[in-house]
Amino acid sequence: MAAINKNAAQLQATIVGNKLVGQYHQILISVGDLINVCKPGNFVAISVGGPSSKMVLRRAFAISRVSHSSSFGGTMELIVAPFGQGSKWLCSLPEGSEVDIVAPLGTAFGIPTEPVQALLVGGGYGSAPLFGLAEVLKSRGCRVDMLLGASTSSKIYAPMEGKRSVNSLRIYTEDGSMGHTGRVTEPIPELISDLGIGVIYSCGPMAMLAAISAITKDTDVVHQCAVEESMACGIGICMTCVLPLRNADNSISMVRSCIDGPVMDGADVMWDLVGKNPLVQQ
Repeated sequence: MAAINKNAAQLQATIVGNKLVGQYHQILISVGDLINVCKPGNFVAISVGGPSSKMVLRRAFAISRVSHSSSFGGTMELIVAPFGQGSKWLCSLPEGSEVDIVAPLGTAFGIPTEPVQALLVGGGYGSAPLFGLAEVLKSRGCRVDMLLGASTSSKIYAPMEGKRSVNSLRIYTEDGSMGHTGRVTEPIPELISDLGIGVIYSCGPMAMLAAISAITKDTDVVHQCAVEESMACGIGICMTCVLPLRNADNSISMVRSCIDGPVMDGADVMWDLVGKNPLVQQ
C-alpha cells in the first residue's frame, strides 16, 4: 500500500446496526480501535457477496463518521444506497453479521489550523460524510453552513441530522419537493460574498463538484471535494479510478482517486477531461 494508507488494516468486523433511513441504509460496524485513525473523507473497502460469491472485487464506501459507545466500542457508520448487486447484499445483512473490511483508505479532508468560515455542500447521500466533518470543524471553532441538494426530496439524506450538525442549513431540490427549488450550487456565489466563506467542502455527483470548482475559480476560496469515481480495488492497483489533474507547468497527470483522493483540490481537477483520454484531447 502507498504511504497514504499506512494506517489501513484488514479485519473481520461485526455489523451492530442496520437501519433504513429514507431510501438509504445506515449501517453501523464495530471496528474497535480502528476509529482512532479514521478521518473525515476516508473510505472503507468491503468484500461483498459472501465466501462463495462471484463478486471478487471489493466495494468502496465513504465513512460517514466514527464514534465510541459503551455497548459496541469503536464503531464506523456507513450510509449505503442499495443500487448495485454488492450494495444490495450489504444492505440485506442482519445485525451480528461479519464483513471483511479494509480501512481507513484514501486521503482525508484538510482541517484548518485556525477558525474559518466553512461551507459544506452535499449531493444526495454524498452528504453523509459531511456530517462527521461538520462536527470536527465546529470543534475547531469554525462556523459551518451547509447546503444539501438532490433531484427530489426522497434523495435528501437525513435533513434533520444535517440541521443539528451545522450553524445553518439550506435544502435544494430540482423538482421543488423539499426546501428551495433549483440546483444546490445556485446560492453558492451569494453565500461566498455574504458569509465570507474561506473553504468549501463538497461530496456528491461529479457534475456538482465541477460546478462548484467553476464558481470558486479566480477566487480565494479553497474547494476540497471528495470525487465520485468507481474504485475496483481501492488500494491503487487496478487503475480504474484515474482522473486528470493539471500540474503547475500545465502538463497533465493521471492520478488515482483511491490513492491521491478521494479528497482533492477542486482547482486541480481538469473537469472537462474527466472520463476522456487527455492524450487524445491535447
